[in-house]
Amino acid sequence: MTEFPDYLPTAALETLQQRSVLLQTIREFFHAREYWEVETPLLSRDTVVDAYIDPFTSEWRAEEGTAEPAANRGAAIRYLQTSPEFAMKRLLTAGADRIYQITHAFRQAERGEMHNPEFSMLEWYRQGETHQEQMTFVETLVRAIYQTAADISDQSKRPPLPSEAFPRLSYEAAFQQFAGLSALSSSAEEFARVAESKQISVPGGFDATDRLSWQNLLLVELVEPELKRRGAVFVYDYPPEQSALARIHPADEESPHAVSERFELYLQGVEICNGYHELTDAEELRARIQKQSELRQQEQRLTLPGESYLLQAMEAGLPACAGTALGLDRLIMLALGKRRLQEVIAFPFDRA
Repeated sequence: MTEFPDYLPTAALETLQQRSVLLQTIREFFHAREYWEVETPLLSRDTVVDAYIDPFTSEWRAEEGTAEPAANRGAAIRYLQTSPEFAMKRLLTAGADRIYQITHAFRQAERGEMHNPEFSMLEWYRQGETHQEQMTFVETLVRAIYQTAADISDQSKRPPLPSEAFPRLSYEAAFQQFAGLSALSSSAEEFARVAESKQISVPGGFDATDRLSWQNLLLVELVEPELKRRGAVFVYDYPPEQSALARIHPADEESPHAVSERFELYLQGVEICNGYHELTDAEELRARIQKQSELRQQEQRLTLPGESYLLQAMEAGLPACAGTALGLDRLIMLALGKRRLQEVIAFPFDRA
């Protein structure tokens, strides 16, 4: 591959023009379905608390003599958002019914052919929908983007989408089918035996007593390669410990093998989006944030705020809704038949 000077973009200008057309397609798609586009802060005192996602931070100081709201007094840290989720849900609480946003999100330590620390995210929410309805919406959106891409670019190197509806596979069924054990009830020892029988290499620093670590390892080594062979597939109903902001299926709330109403779409084995039938219980969210904070402390990661404007909004009454966050750079990359994010981003992190 020809190398260009660092002051030039890594994506071809023709590709960036095609990207612009696809962004217009997305806006027209949502407008036709009566969603309205919103903007929320990139820099906030709030941040999504996840055990394994680290936000970028910025030091903020008010000018002397400036009157500040009580919530801001003494605050020195602001966070570049890893997702616009918290602020968008505050808009739902205020009465918004169908909203979407095309924005930039920021996550530390995410670099590679499928990652960039600053990336484009498409996120949307609708009151009264379920995660099952959102899967149908996502498939319609993806097909619209692929059709536009076919009209404006060479598609000879792009695998086609399935002609039939994208298959849907529960997380539990995926593990039983491709790993030969239960994602919900198998023990750490059972996961370990499968890993040994399949001669799966265990990474350095791996906690062999942690069931979730084994589950994630088998997901990567056994399940996701099979998903890649299927071209396009939804995986849904994840274990609760992997679904921080999704509600537990009502029929399972007292079950030791409960599932949460979350889904992901895989295209050619690449994770494209993450959707939830959203959690609306503020006290449950507060408990989950505390658990994530404890995991962060065990990993010696940055302490993140336990309270937020979102919790205040949920206490006031977040309406029943479903939402989806979609990695826009990845979808554009696949739709245009590219192999790396750098081919669809003008200036990735090392040239920013």
